[in-house]
Amino acid sequence: QVQLVESGGGLVQPGGSLRLSCAASGRTFSGYNMAWFRQAPGKEREFVARISWSDFSTYYGDSENGRFIITRDNAKNTVYLHMNSLKLEDTALYYCAGGRSDTTSPWGYDYWGQGTQVTVSS
Repeated sequence: QVQLVESGGGLVQPGGSLRLSCAASGRTFSGYNMAWFRQAPGKEREFVARISWSDFSTYYGDSENGRFIITRDNAKNTVYLHMNSLKLEDTALYYCAGGRSDTTSPWGYDYWGQGTQVTVSS
């Protein structure tokens, strides 16, 4: 089994930037596609970004609008989410997830971190 731990969240002003990290420990995470989800109070868990293991192809959710970049370092078992031009509506608990299939649904992911809080406020 693997364990995912997110970090890098915090409080930023609108227009600011953050880089989130997700470190995997335990068994090697080879073959797994990695994704970021987020969930705000009273909202459903929302897909943010995905990166495949095989060819490092990426896919972004509708809320990204060209502001986010997902990267992956398989040697370090770490995935990153670079967030720029942050907006108030980006405020949420951000989760790292891993799964065998390329999907935007949270039901397609087997492993989850505990989440890291991102708060955008002026």
